[in-house]
Amino acid sequence: MNDTTSLPPLPDRLSGNPRSPHHVEEIFEHHVRILLNGKERFDVEEYCISEGWVKIPSPKALDRRGQPLMVTLKGTVEALYG
Repeated sequence: MNDTTSLPPLPDRLSGNPRSPHHVEEIFEHHVRILLNGKERFDVEEYCISEGWVKIPSPKALDRRGQPLMVTLKGTVEALYG
């Protein structure tokens, strides 16, 4: 089991994109679970707990650089180590 005292605290806003200013590399050394309205989401690209939203990639739409467009879902967001 992981010792939770050695884990870095989860930030209010976190992005999985390394080009984002909200990307924290040491957080991704551990498994992070994201809950939206009590249900676990496995496709979250970015989240903000205080504003209550998550961004997930669109299944089909791409931007001009070939990256998937992000869809914002709102609700109660929880981030946990797991």
